[in-house]
Amino acid sequence: MSAKENVAEIDVNKLVEENDTGGRQPGPVVAKLLMGVALVWSLFQLWIASPLPYLVSNLMPVLNDTQTRAIHLAFAVFLAYMAYPASKRSPRDRVPLLDWVFAIAGAYAAAYIFVFYRELATRPGMPLPVDVWTAVVGVVLLLEATRRVLGLPMVIVALVFLGYTFAGPYMPDLIAHKGASLDRAMTHQWLTTEGVYGVALGVSSGFIFLFVLFGSLLDKAGAGNYFIKSAFALLGHMRGGPAKAAVVSSAATGIISGSSIANVVTTGTFTIPLMKRVGYRGDQAGAVEVSSSVNGQIMPPVMGAAAFLMVEYVGIPYVEVMKHAFLPAIISYIALFYIVHLEALKANMEGLPRRGTSTASQRLVSFLMTVTGFIVLAGITYYVIGFFKSALGEAAVPAIGALLLSAYIALLWFGSRQPVLELDDPNAPVFELPETGPTVKSGLHYLLAVVVLVWCLMIERLSPALSAFWATMFMVFVMLTQKPITGFFRGDHRFLAQAREGWNDLIDGLVTGARNMIGIGVATAAAGIIVGTVSLTGVGLVMTELVELLSGGNLMLMLVLVAVISLILGMGLPTTANYIVVSTLMAPVIVELGAQNGLIVPLIAVHLFVFYFGLMADVTPPVGLASFAAAAIAKHDPIQTGITAFYYSMRTAILPFLFIFNTQLLLIGLDSWPHLVLTVVIAITAMLVFAAATQGFFIVKSRWYESVALLLVCFTLFRPGFWMDMIYPPFDEVKGAAMSQVIADAPANTGKRVWIEGMNMNGDDVRKGVLIPLGEPGDATKRLSSAGLTVMNDGESLSVMGVKFGSVAEKLGIEQGFRITSLEVPSNRPAKEWFFIPGLLLLAAVVVAQRARRPR
Repeated sequence: MSAKENVAEIDVNKLVEENDTGGRQPGPVVAKLLMGVALVWSLFQLWIASPLPYLVSNLMPVLNDTQTRAIHLAFAVFLAYMAYPASKRSPRDRVPLLDWVFAIAGAYAAAYIFVFYRELATRPGMPLPVDVWTAVVGVVLLLEATRRVLGLPMVIVALVFLGYTFAGPYMPDLIAHKGASLDRAMTHQWLTTEGVYGVALGVSSGFIFLFVLFGSLLDKAGAGNYFIKSAFALLGHMRGGPAKAAVVSSAATGIISGSSIANVVTTGTFTIPLMKRVGYRGDQAGAVEVSSSVNGQIMPPVMGAAAFLMVEYVGIPYVEVMKHAFLPAIISYIALFYIVHLEALKANMEGLPRRGTSTASQRLVSFLMTVTGFIVLAGITYYVIGFFKSALGEAAVPAIGALLLSAYIALLWFGSRQPVLELDDPNAPVFELPETGPTVKSGLHYLLAVVVLVWCLMIERLSPALSAFWATMFMVFVMLTQKPITGFFRGDHRFLAQAREGWNDLIDGLVTGARNMIGIGVATAAAGIIVGTVSLTGVGLVMTELVELLSGGNLMLMLVLVAVISLILGMGLPTTANYIVVSTLMAPVIVELGAQNGLIVPLIAVHLFVFYFGLMADVTPPVGLASFAAAAIAKHDPIQTGITAFYYSMRTAILPFLFIFNTQLLLIGLDSWPHLVLTVVIAITAMLVFAAATQGFFIVKSRWYESVALLLVCFTLFRPGFWMDMIYPPFDEVKGAAMSQVIADAPANTGKRVWIEGMNMNGDDVRKGVLIPLGEPGDATKRLSSAGLTVMNDGESLSVMGVKFGSVAEKLGIEQGFRITSLEVPSNRPAKEWFFIPGLLLLAAVVVAQRARRPR
């Protein structure tokens, strides 16, 4: 039997169950217990995210972060053993006795730091034998739970790091360390917040759960179906329409999904058969779905839950993370859209037939009226809310709530006048596209939930956790009321039955949200072992020395090595664990070695660099799970599908190299609206040109020298500074007393490139450049103190007298006793953007040459 036939027999829904929610289907009693535990977990997470604990703090104590992390992990470990079988031969229809023992023991070990919190607080660094052995059992059971849920790759990585903890003295000189005893290692990993219960698990408990729950409720309410149908209604009639619809619907589902595999199956079961119908090969159809679904993980606001980790690791607000990640994600999606368009042109494909007889102008008017109406409604809402807040003050909240309720009911009434939105069978003999107007109008109320989330984050500037809480509570209200209210508007008065359906959907959404979190919960905990090992042994410095040795100090070779290592480390890991591992190990390498070579970039650019390459592992054979899921739906060979997906994802792979050298792509350093518009337009143009170059097709089939010319155009548009730096130096050096004046004169909340020298705590001489953020206006001493530095001007340099613990300066590797010897200011030279002109002229020459060859 061929590989393709083998693939055809895979049940993709079972694949998602086994990877995301657990493949075990026990009897009714145990199933109800699992459902109850998952439901309690969701309710617990909603409770700790809400303001309620603080209102009843006189009745029950408010739990601190460490306690909530322990309870969070206890739920995850218990459900991991109950929902995930030990092996393929293990029973699926019942829970073996041993799994009950493991589940209870694992939950107890995970909750140990919560149950005995007061006792442990009285003996820090002096564990009792029972503490150590509980930690040992906890680590072993956590790793076994991780193996069941995520497979061996994550476990192997964690075991290698644990082994390194104990085997330090026996390692080669380059990576040797003094080692750690069992007591010290287990205390560090299990009884402190340096290891398993560290930042990663805290982010899982505090932020990620709520966003995954929000996405689950939105999907159960029908938003996933609405996004898919709307994308098909809008784009399905175009050349290669199903592929374009797959890109857009995956982007929409990626906004609310934390799993690329679930994204592939949610949209792919519908889009892949239709892509094959219009002429895409099986591997192409699967690869388009994989590429767009994996791209969903770089799409704000959720970014596969990594955005919340970046907040903690980089130390910038969540809104800033979203801002920096937005443009690369958008241009990556636009390029994929263009790639599928070029594939359709090359194969002369057509779109799918429309349903109905309306003319193009009627459809356009209907669509524009719907979109315009929604924009006008959004604008009115924004200004009315602004008026309420300024006029009513604290009393504005009830008025805004009434306004939101009115908008919700109005949109439900608007949607109820359209046909019921049902998912069609993509394998039906005749498939017609849904009508655009009615489809888009039918589910506009779903967008209100996203509006609530974005409003809380961007306008009210609430914390991500509180924003997700209010958005989730709005979704709870939607799920309980949308069916009865819609039924009322449609004249269907079965209110009790409809309310019961809504209640069941809500419970199902809460349970599914919790089960989707099992993998993320154990992944962030297991990744904590790696983070704990780094902080215990100092292996991060070893990685820096290793990459420096292999790259020979060459900057580009160093970045390529980091990219390859990030890709390897990310293989087989879910998005969150992937980011924790690569950011812990590889981000400091770029910061340190880049600084020594004069590459001074914001920390967010470094973290996005390693995150993008870690994510590429999701599409890379032989481990890319998303490719396996898509290949199963496409009934095609998974390795070939993975290779095609990797080829399509090359546009995502070049982006990190570009924004490391041109941080304007992350919307950093833009000083005006025209500058922003120019940056966005040029970035999109450059990415489209890159897609055309790699596809070998632009207006017609490209000749080899035209492809080379297009790559040169792409490089020039993305990195015009490369050419300008050859003519003029980018920075002028400022030394001595003038440094203080330059720092004082810098605009508010900007950064300055400074060079520091000194001997570090290991006795090594250090000279490197760093980008120090400056706070509000003031003198040099005050502005540097906002970054955690206490300095004294000695005439020739600024001496570092102190570095605040946990500050930006400490993260940049600045130590007490260092000296700031010089700083760099942009040189007075022509704008680098002048090089856009020769780049665009070369592009125009290629266009003219290809148009001359186009068939008449």
